[in-house]
Amino acid sequence: MDVRMVGLDGPLLSTLQHLMEMPEEMEKTFSGPSHTYVRDAKAMATTPADVKELPGAYVFVVDMPGLKGGEIKVQVEDGRVLVVSGERKRGPDGEDGKDGGVKYLRMERRVGKFMRKFSLPDNADVEAISAVCQDGVLTVTVQKVPPPEPKKPKTIEVKVA
Repeated sequence: MDVRMVGLDGPLLSTLQHLMEMPEEMEKTFSGPSHTYVRDAKAMATTPADVKELPGAYVFVVDMPGLKGGEIKVQVEDGRVLVVSGERKRGPDGEDGKDGGVKYLRMERRVGKFMRKFSLPDNADVEAISAVCQDGVLTVTVQKVPPPEPKKPKTIEVKVA
């Protein structure tokens, strides 16, 4: 069927043809999420965490088996987003598959980068955050901003004129 017979010739047709002839690199850009996005989304989904609210603080408890404190990064982004990230690597003595001729028969423990993001409430004090890693469990404590004290009524002296 001739396209001109349908009345689609002109700028619209040339634009459509141009899009159909898009280079493969450009097509990859538009066709789906990037490798980095998929990796970060997977890392966030596979890092378990508990969030507790105490009278004076918020507590985030994140399982980090096999990691030391120096391998974990705790940051506040955009003023109100708590980010816990790091990387779990294979252990020493050839467990990474590079030395010692180690051959895995089964690999179920997750390795690689991980990340969790938590939106902090308005009453979270981002200047008062502490993090402790003990026995493979990271505990991040974010203190609450104390509520403002109620204002006492101001008494004004009435003068007699």
